[in-house]
Amino acid sequence: MQILKVKNLSVNLGGEKILQNITLEVNRGEILTVIGPNGAGKTTLFKALLNMISYEGEIKWEPNVKIGYVPQRLDIDIDVPITVKEFFKLRGKIANAKRIREALSFIQLEENILKKGLGEISVGQRQRLLVGWAMMDNPDVLLFDEPTADIDIYGQESILKTISQMHKKLNLTVILISHDLNIVSEYATKVICLNKKNLCYGPPAKVLTAQNLNELYGGEKAFYEHKH
Repeated sequence: MQILKVKNLSVNLGGEKILQNITLEVNRGEILTVIGPNGAGKTTLFKALLNMISYEGEIKWEPNVKIGYVPQRLDIDIDVPITVKEFFKLRGKIANAKRIREALSFIQLEENILKKGLGEISVGQRQRLLVGWAMMDNPDVLLFDEPTADIDIYGQESILKTISQMHKKLNLTVILISHDLNIVSEYATKVICLNKKNLCYGPPAKVLTAQNLNELYGGEKAFYEHKH
């Protein structure tokens, strides 16, 4: 079942075309990964999907779909004296004890972390908290804006394993921005190569060719090898 259809999407900011004629479709349960160089319009695409900016073209979500968004990093001063429990409570009435326990279970963190301050836990743990925060409303779709940025290798593996397990267990639809082509190959069912325009779109094994990557990155990652 189709959960998202985007047709001829264009975004103009400050007189500059950031996105031009982007077309894609996402079905329930799929993982779509968005790749492209810096400045390609990946985050702008997310803002359009979340109706945060004006755009031309069509964005059609399945009726009554619930969308969760996980930003690249926690946009809060970690020196602020706030505990993990208090951070969850910022969600309002939805953040009852049961929902918080469920969120911690999804992101595979122990309940004793609730007493710790945000500045006491690792970057990877804070990123997983953002996933848990987004999960509290039981979304159908999760949008991840480079969830492994600024995290060490262990933390990256932990985040990706969490996303993969939630995807399988809950049949979540995931749209993920990533610079890591290994992530694309291992986790994505579809990939869109974005550099203001849609340069390639389809299953990773078919579209992540040396020619497409050379066009997208200018040769930087043209000799990427797929995992099978």
